[in-house]
Amino acid sequence: MNALTQELVELLSLEKLEENIYRGISRNLVGKRVFGGQVLGQALRAASYTTDRPAHSLHAYFLFGGDVNAPIIYEVDRIREGKSFVSRQVRAIQHGRTIFMCMVSFAAPEEGLNYQISEPEYPAPEQLKNEAELVQSIVEFIPKNVRASFTRDRHVEIRPVNPSNPFQPQPEAPSYAHYIRTHSPIAAEQDEIALHQAIAAFYSDFTLMTTALRPHGLSYLSPSLQCASIDHAMYFHKPFRVDDWMLYDMEATISNSSRGLNFGRMWQNGELVCSTTQEGLIRLREIETQ
Repeated sequence: MNALTQELVELLSLEKLEENIYRGISRNLVGKRVFGGQVLGQALRAASYTTDRPAHSLHAYFLFGGDVNAPIIYEVDRIREGKSFVSRQVRAIQHGRTIFMCMVSFAAPEEGLNYQISEPEYPAPEQLKNEAELVQSIVEFIPKNVRASFTRDRHVEIRPVNPSNPFQPQPEAPSYAHYIRTHSPIAAEQDEIALHQAIAAFYSDFTLMTTALRPHGLSYLSPSLQCASIDHAMYFHKPFRVDDWMLYDMEATISNSSRGLNFGRMWQNGELVCSTTQEGLIRLREIETQ
């Protein structure tokens, strides 16, 4: 596997400390705080270690920012062992306090009613520039003190459908879309549903919250803005592969009371495979002037 893909797999593969207790490493992916997608993916993986069924839904709350310099302990509570559904509660603990909590529900696939909305029409990923190319096109806008971290390679490949310059945001429609996949195929010995779902959870936190900023002409880099994920829900509808292109289509429906509500859908080969919902804090603050 590509080195970045291998690092991502290792990030989402936890160490078992004892029954129902796991430890995950942390990585500096977005700045001083742990990337929300890392905690989502690790928590889902911890829960998946306690059952042989695939997840079908996850509901989470981000309580405190995580420390990128310390590991995270995941405690799994086996709430329910049903014939149709298995329920797990996961607490992520760091420095003695709970920084994140989620409920995960698992269910075996079964036949039933089948319907989905139509996939939106966008250019194919091969027709789009990747994120690295787009970053190079705006490198002159990136402050020198953050240029090295901003231009480093991500652990996933992203090709935005409607890119914008986060250093010069303009009011736009509250929608955003990109294609996303791992840099290389998942190795055969690690190729399991639980890992694909954990990586999709990792994917799901990329840019979703910032969709609500677009109509206001703001970006996550705006100096007047305080932003953070509050909660996150994810539904797994159909099987998918994270090493093949997935279209992540996002929209925001409202911003109010310093919060924005965002929805996302992941598509693969014409199939709606995942849906997401996230409310984020988008609070404007006064800028101190000399």
